[in-house]
Amino acid sequence: MKKRLIKIFLSAALFGSQLQAQTFNNLFRTKDRMDNMEHTDFRKFSFGFYLAANNFDYKLNLDPKLGVDGNRNLVESKSSYSFGAGLIGRMRLNEIFDLRVEPGLHFVQRDLTFNTFDHVNELYPTGILLSDGNMSEVITNPGQEQINKKVKSTYIDIPILLEIHGDRWYNSRPYAAAGINYMVNLQSNETSESDNYQNVFRSTTHNFGWTAEIGIQFYFSRFKLTPALRGTFFTNNELVADKGTTPPYWSSAISTMQSRAFMFVLKFE
Repeated sequence: MKKRLIKIFLSAALFGSQLQAQTFNNLFRTKDRMDNMEHTDFRKFSFGFYLAANNFDYKLNLDPKLGVDGNRNLVESKSSYSFGAGLIGRMRLNEIFDLRVEPGLHFVQRDLTFNTFDHVNELYPTGILLSDGNMSEVITNPGQEQINKKVKSTYIDIPILLEIHGDRWYNSRPYAAAGINYMVNLQSNETSESDNYQNVFRSTTHNFGWTAEIGIQFYFSRFKLTPALRGTFFTNNELVADKGTTPPYWSSAISTMQSRAFMFVLKFE
């Protein structure tokens, strides 16, 4: 009786292990599976589009006299979330490298807070000598529109990226990319005759930067989906100085101002 039970137990264990191994192979084996879009990576050119969730901010270097009070920064930048979209053009270089051009449009808003009024007034208690030789009265009771500046920007972004990718594993492939950007701010107000004294914040229209990106490409039966993380960093100073007749509460408190952006991108090709 015991021998029969042992045989039944061993037979059940063997059958269970075989069934488990067969189930594992059916679920996870990749050797005999068909790859999706097998020939798409061998095309010389391909195209698509992307959607992006953005977080833009300013990197500020403040004037040590007007923008800093001890260890306290008197100008602060607050980022906000926004969105963008664009097109994709890819050119295959070889089995490892691709060249990409991904022009896009990004809608951005950032908040700048100028807590400079009390500090500047302490430096110039009797009045502010302007660059044109005239004296300007201090502003003792600034309004909210003078303290808080909502800076809206619409960027046309034209990045050129060199992509390096790993080997394809079934229907996925990791990659990394880096390149340079040319960005046009359609809401820069660079040529405006008004400045911060009239509540108009000005920045440069034409900008340059660099981009780094990582992601994974997933191949489906009809399209390729790529979720990616991207960082874009401007290299030029975007600040346009206020006019010489404007008191130094705003742009004079900032030495350099450069945009930086972090994006989650979904690409469809």
